[in-house]
Parts: sequence; C-alpha cells; structure tokens
Amino acid sequence: MVKSRTYNIVLTSLFAAMIFVVTAYFPRIPTARGYIHIGDAVIYLAASILPLPFSAAAAGLGGMLADVLSGYAIWAPYTIVVKICLTLAFTAKRENFLCGRNIFASILAFPITIGGYYLAAFIMTGSAAAPLAEVPANAVQAAGSMALYLSFAACMDKAHVRNRLLGGTR
Repeated sequence: MVKSRTYNIVLTSLFAAMIFVVTAYFPRIPTARGYIHIGDAVIYLAASILPLPFSAAAAGLGGMLADVLSGYAIWAPYTIVVKICLTLAFTAKRENFLCGRNIFASILAFPITIGGYYLAAFIMTGSAAAPLAEVPANAVQAAGSMALYLSFAACMDKAHVRNRLLGGTR
C-alpha cells in the first residue's frame, strides 16, 4: 500500500521535531564553535523511512530549529544545506533499513558532515586553518551517529518496523 501525501507530511513533521529535540536537548558535547550531537542518527532514520523530498525537509527544518533555538543561529543556513545533503544518498525504497545503500550512505555522511561544516566555518572566518580545529569533533559526531543509526536500523529490521509503519512497500 502506498502511503498518502498527508501521511508523509505528518511523518516529516514528527521527524523534524525528533531531529530538533535530539539535536538541541539530548546530551551533547560542546566544542569550540558548536557541539557534538546524535541528531544525525535520526536524520538517517528519516531518510530510510521517508521519500527524498520529505526526508530532506525534516532534516533541514529539524537541524535549523536546533541551531536557532539553542543559541547557534549563525550556523542555521549552513546546517540546512548540510543536513539536506546527508539525506540524498539514503533510500526508503528497500525492504530493510539496513541495506547496502544505507550503509554506504552512513559512511558517506563523514565527508558530507566534515566538509560541509569545514566550508561553513571557512566562509564565516575567512581562514582555511581555523576550521581544522573542528574536524575531529565533526568526525566524532558522524561516527557516533553512524553507529547509532546502524544499531537502530538492525533492531528495526529485526522487529519488522517497515511492515508495521509503511505497509511493507513504498
């Protein structure tokens, strides 16, 4: 059964709210210019459940709200772009969340996160050296989100969540 546009909009809203809450309020580690969070794991889940335009909207909106409402509004325009880019490689069209394409996408999230925020810091500071200080923190964030996503995806596949949530087909 193919879900309706309204169903996808509702799931998009729920995922945007989850991304916001997990990014802004779950335990996070402050860094020199921002913070390490696990919100990207929820973005990967959204991208594994929702069709692309909806998952991109949830990622961009949830990430932007987290920045704006937690004191990092200067990062919001860059966050929208980076978080949308994170969703592009994932697929919601497979029977399992944990498929080769989504595993590859979670690995591809490393250069997207690191490169995206490096470029953002470069634009803001005008320095090529200053943003290098944040590369390890962004790598930790990408690694943690990947590990959490892979764990969630394996558990969700074992519990047949796709069949319960989406009716088994896209």
